[in-house]
Amino acid sequence: MARNVYGLDLGTYEIKVYDKKQDTIWKEKDVIAIANGKNIFAVGDEAYEMYEKAPGNIQVVFPMKEGVISRFNDMQYLLQNLLKKERQFARGSEYVIAVPTDVTEVEKRAFFDLVVHSTAKAKEVNIVERAIADCIGLGLDVQNTKGVLIANFGGETTELSIVASGGMVLNKLVKIGGVTFDNAVANLVRHNHDFLIGRLTAEMLRRRFGVFGGDSQASLVVAGRNLVTGVPQQQEISISLVRAAMKEPLAECIRSINSLLDRTPPEVLTAIQENGIFLTGGLSYLPGLARYIEGTTGYRVRVARRPDICAVEGLSRIIQSKELKKLAYSMLDENYRWMR
Repeated sequence: MARNVYGLDLGTYEIKVYDKKQDTIWKEKDVIAIANGKNIFAVGDEAYEMYEKAPGNIQVVFPMKEGVISRFNDMQYLLQNLLKKERQFARGSEYVIAVPTDVTEVEKRAFFDLVVHSTAKAKEVNIVERAIADCIGLGLDVQNTKGVLIANFGGETTELSIVASGGMVLNKLVKIGGVTFDNAVANLVRHNHDFLIGRLTAEMLRRRFGVFGGDSQASLVVAGRNLVTGVPQQQEISISLVRAAMKEPLAECIRSINSLLDRTPPEVLTAIQENGIFLTGGLSYLPGLARYIEGTTGYRVRVARRPDICAVEGLSRIIQSKELKKLAYSMLDENYRWMR
């Protein structure tokens, strides 16, 4: 069987995969369910269905934490099962993996080792900075752009990157993502109403109300538990409460963007002023986010056509192009150069 090539974007809550042979992109939840502390019960979307619903003997865990691999063996098992499940999976394939930039070399190496030391028996594994993959996924000329700022809003982190002339100029990993907003909403609901809601309910409120737009008097009735009586009930939550909860995480993101721009070389900053800021990552779907960033930074803001899979679309183009494939590299080669 001819070897295949896969592009992997391993997010905190979702795995996105490009399959060259099928020329398709698919994604699945980055989660695993463990029964009795040791037995793998379910993986992927099936395991995510149990999140906040599983009985006491089943633990639903996420092998990624804040953009990096925190449970290596679980992550390896999960990835191998997802690649095999209902798909033509062959040993000896090649892999191109998108990795966060502002992490330690050990954390970056874990992405490489995840595939190299798996049962996949990979023929070749290369990595590429996620911001570079995002840039290509956006359809930008990564080699010739004089400066662009990409903000990848993910599940637990926001990756801010300034790209120019095919390389990274500056980058910063901010530990704020969708979960940060959801927890802020759940905490404010608890504080104001003595009412406990789950993270998934908080996520639904955040997605429904967003940052800007819509009826300022809107509200939504959700299920939860009254913390005074201990009884499950329903509670009306206002749009103003949800947006108030998101105010501080949003402000922190803006402070980080402005801080990065303040350190940007003048020539690159001039190009960013012309090109604007590009948003990628699943949280970029949040209604009003682009408008908020544009209003607070003064820069034009554009959202990727499909922000949740922008990076893996970039990986697909890297895999298909001999010229772009030069942007990916093997950590084995890097280690060899260091030893030399």
